Amino acid sequence: MSLRFTVLSSGSTGNCTVVKTDDATLMIDVGLSCKRTDELLHEQGLSGSSIDGILVTHEHSDHVKGLGAFARKYDVPVYANEKTWEALQKHVGKLAEDKRIVMDTGEAKNFGDLRVESIGISHDAAEPVAYNFYENETKLSVATDLGYMSDKVRDAISDADVLVLESNHDIQMLRMGRYPWNIKQRILGDKGHLSNEAAGEAMSEVVTGNTRRVYLAHLSREHNQKDIARMTVQDVMESNGHFYKESELQVLDTHYDRPTAWDHVREKSIIRL
Repeated sequence: MSLRFTVLSSGSTGNCTVVKTDDATLMIDVGLSCKRTDELLHEQGLSGSSIDGILVTHEHSDHVKGLGAFARKYDVPVYANEKTWEALQKHVGKLAEDKRIVMDTGEAKNFGDLRVESIGISHDAAEPVAYNFYENETKLSVATDLGYMSDKVRDAISDADVLVLESNHDIQMLRMGRYPWNIKQRILGDKGHLSNEAAGEAMSEVVTGNTRRVYLAHLSREHNQKDIARMTVQDVMESNGHFYKESELQVLDTHYDRPTAWDHVREKSIIRL
């Protein structure tokens, strides 16, 4: 059982995650500069030449800022659905035709011993997706930039061994923040981002006895704090009758400025960093 991952960066300034097995090493998004991505990969004992493919969730700059440069530098194939490819034209520049691979929403692909499933989600992008990763019976789900948790997404990511889930903002912090009201409405809407409260509600529905860890991701630096996010999701879960001990379920942070420790998905627990 070799499925493992590290969130290199998560937040509005850039998003990038690496998922690895003995057979394949895949990257989800390249929302940082190519240089910074290289630095973070090096911190985690990897190099750009070790990446077998890049999976794109959607075309927003905090997910694709370094995509074109990185893919060209290391000659890496890029996977996205057709509508996302159309929206990416102005962002990534020229890529070799054989490196532009269409992966339809809902499609599953095998990369050696790693199976990847694309899941359609709600966000203000052309055709955004989340991803499930499977190695034998082990399941990792990565779902951010969600306007809301649809029944389809809930069913797809339920019962994961480890879940990376958006917990973008504290609603009151956002409402009191400096953003224009139209931006606040976008974030709060069905094609925006999950609040801490919505993340807690989602966790109440998708976390099972098999789930070991949940990473709270894509936190707003303007309208959230890690301790508030963790406290809120726990309070919401408890209000829904889901009481847990850290020995049973760990709720962990992601960071905008440094990677998470490698998580070996089948391990029962990891050291909190």
